[in-house]
Amino acid sequence: MILSRKKDSYIKRLMKDMVNNWILYVMILPVILYVLLFCYAPMYGVTLAFKAYKIKDGIFASRWVGFEYFSRFMRSYSFSNLIRNTLGVSVYTLVVGFPLPIIFALLLNYLRLPKLKKSIQLISYAPHFISVVVMCGIIKLFFADKGPLNRLTEMMGGQTINYLTSPAIYKSLYVWTGVWQSMGWSAIIYISALAGVDYEIHEAAIVDGATKIKRIIHIDLPSIKPTVVMLLIMNVGGLMGVGFDKAYLLQNELNLSSSENLATYIYKMGLIKSDYSLSTAAGLFNTVINLTLIVTANTVSKRLADESLF
Repeated sequence: MILSRKKDSYIKRLMKDMVNNWILYVMILPVILYVLLFCYAPMYGVTLAFKAYKIKDGIFASRWVGFEYFSRFMRSYSFSNLIRNTLGVSVYTLVVGFPLPIIFALLLNYLRLPKLKKSIQLISYAPHFISVVVMCGIIKLFFADKGPLNRLTEMMGGQTINYLTSPAIYKSLYVWTGVWQSMGWSAIIYISALAGVDYEIHEAAIVDGATKIKRIIHIDLPSIKPTVVMLLIMNVGGLMGVGFDKAYLLQNELNLSSSENLATYIYKMGLIKSDYSLSTAAGLFNTVINLTLIVTANTVSKRLADESLF
């Protein structure tokens, strides 16, 4: 008769593993402490959104006010403009900035001159490594009233344009300079996915008389579809997350009606006006919207394309 051995509980097995491999656990301990102290512990700060925070009282002793600051934020005169500007830039960036790296990767994949291909890749990757501060400095220098672009326009007999102060131009300036900076880097993952496509499939298609367009549609795009869907879901999940640094550095009094977004509003309310509760409420509102968007996008993608993050 064979007696079945009772399986140890998870805690016992974990403790036994820690004793046997204690060196590995000591090595990973600093990382665990870092995550707990600097990633999870600060999350308690979201309670500021529900309290009338005063520095002298601290987080724990401050008076609980519930959703008062959320209501105040959503009833503020700037709320609709903030949402409109944030979504305007985000959707514009998604519509323009998401497909272009895919197109760029597909075109680069069919380039048969190795040296030219590497040169184009290097040139397209380089802007990614420019810091945001330097990037904004370049934009202000190039698009200034007396900058190279306006001087060229004058030489050709045209009128100068106030690129940096025009609310109508701000979104295009923000998005297209971002596309220029990130397109090459964003294309890397698609180039890697395309490199994994078996060339024998392409050879068979060529023998059958398929054109490059047909090969792209029927071979390349289906091959990178999972990658495209995953990145699209992640991009949709970040629709409300317009980068603060670039938006703030390109912002001025004349384009404020177009450049003020949730990120810059949160910064101004929290660090300039010291209204920490309102700032936290606005930030939490933004996070909840992003979470809702990514879950919705993931659900829709799972049903329509059978691809999802979770």
